[in-house]
Amino acid sequence: MNPEPHRFHVAIASRFENIELVQVVLQDTLEGLGVGEDDRHWVDLAVREAVANAIRHGNQQDPTKRVDVDFELSGGALVIRVKDEGPGFSPEEVADPLAEENLLRSNGRGLLYMRSCMDTIDWAPHPDGGTEVTLRKRLPALGAGTRAQEE
Repeated sequence: MNPEPHRFHVAIASRFENIELVQVVLQDTLEGLGVGEDDRHWVDLAVREAVANAIRHGNQQDPTKRVDVDFELSGGALVIRVKDEGPGFSPEEVADPLAEENLLRSNGRGLLYMRSCMDTIDWAPHPDGGTEVTLRKRLPALGAGTRAQEE
């Protein structure tokens, strides 16, 4: 893990209990940057969903496969990349959780949550295999003097 307050990398085995490690590092980083509680909550929710999807759907819960999470502050925006080692997927093929036939399903809302919490989300096959999800959230207060930049 890189100790810079505006950038980190965490690699975890595909186990759901490891999501908490990512959350602790993420929350500590966001607090250090002076991100407000509401924004921290929404970023946290989106990243939790992205990591859970990487574990469940990307890596098929295979604990020998990794999920890599990279965080950086770039031009007043948080950029978070979550990469799995799975076969990949197409977001267009995921059923609409708001369609009447899907309203009572117990799963399938992760992409909806991520889209609701972040400004942009992109999916792409990674050159080394797997899928990389890039989450972006513009936080105007980060463009001008954050606590991390002042230290």
